[in-house]
Amino acid sequence: MSNEPIVKSEEEWKRELTPEQYHVLREKGTERPFTGKYWNVMEPGTYVCAACGQELFTSDTKFDAGCGWPSFWNVIDKSKIRTRDDYSYGMHRIEVLCSRCGGHLGHVFPDGPEPTGLRYCINSASLNLKRKEPAQP
Repeated sequence: MSNEPIVKSEEEWKRELTPEQYHVLREKGTERPFTGKYWNVMEPGTYVCAACGQELFTSDTKFDAGCGWPSFWNVIDKSKIRTRDDYSYGMHRIEVLCSRCGGHLGHVFPDGPEPTGLRYCINSASLNLKRKEPAQP
């Protein structure tokens, strides 16, 4: 898959994404805790951006943070995401975006497990799980 940036009009994104995906990825929305399709899934695989398919996280780094959103302690490759300061809602957080399409994924917090100490708190609507196929005998 190419690392070339993806640039589309908002109308194109609206046609390609579900209303919930559009709200999260393009309007920086969030899903309610404990409602997303991946918050409690622990199947092996790779989590990709729902907008562009870029690989972001693996199930090996997923953990139950008790917050109601999928949480990961590391990203596949730091070049796959961008971060920026988010001062919305009267607080300071670090927003996580897909580096390829600019989609809003969630936020990263410094309260995760070792070895990184990070918790990437990511909306299920911004992800698709590519399930790992079982090994063939």
